[in-house]
Amino acid sequence: MTFTEQLHLGYQNRKFDIDKRKTEDFIDRLFRFIFFLEYQRCSEIELIEKRLSDFKAEFTEILATVKTENEKVESDVFFEKFPEIYRALQNDAQYIFENDPAAQSVEEVVFSYPGFFAIAVYRLSHELFKNKIPLIPRIWTEYAHSKTGIDIHPGAVIGENFFIDHGTGIVIGETTVIGRKVKIYQGVTLGALSVTKDLQDQKRHPTIEDRVVIYANATILGGETIIGENSLIGGNVWITESVAPNSVVFHKGQVTVKNKFPGNEPINFII
Repeated sequence: MTFTEQLHLGYQNRKFDIDKRKTEDFIDRLFRFIFFLEYQRCSEIELIEKRLSDFKAEFTEILATVKTENEKVESDVFFEKFPEIYRALQNDAQYIFENDPAAQSVEEVVFSYPGFFAIAVYRLSHELFKNKIPLIPRIWTEYAHSKTGIDIHPGAVIGENFFIDHGTGIVIGETTVIGRKVKIYQGVTLGALSVTKDLQDQKRHPTIEDRVVIYANATILGGETIIGENSLIGGNVWITESVAPNSVVFHKGQVTVKNKFPGNEPINFII
């Protein structure tokens, strides 16, 4: 079989007829619409209603590309959840503003923080994931991953008032459960102890309870691992067992400071 024939067979065997770029562009524009980045186009009620109607129609078309002929295409179920998702994201933005001394306004968080964009895309994707919509939620969260360096699986369950600071390199696995008012810094991994396929339907990722702070580059692994509420997890720690509530976990390393040019050592000149 020639390479051309292999490609032809691959196109014929595609399960979904989805346009990846169109799907990514949709979530990008939807985010801009929800968070007032299209102010000039949506400054009146009638314009907002028209834009929302257009988004519904476009999303129905995208849904049709991942549904079989026997499955009902229903975009209203997703859009009915918008008020709830929007309220949760407003709380996230406010919480980030209140806890980041570098933030000057909620608008700054919404307009410029990659962590907030990743959270917004996750919350929209999670609604589809819960309703067993294939492929689209993964395309959306991987698009956010490519833009922000923050990898949140749409299957994760994340409570409100979620704060991602900086964010680059964060990984949150599919079966992770995160409570309310949790803060996570760059490089944190909430992952699995094993990635074998036979564990697909099991809880593989940790549970983070309310009001936990996890500092940079901490790694927390395992489906049975629970980080108790109000705990503080220091940077660079490696955790595979549960931590009791109100704990402080930190890595104690040895740092040596040495004079670069000690006076009692000769300086050799080579000519």
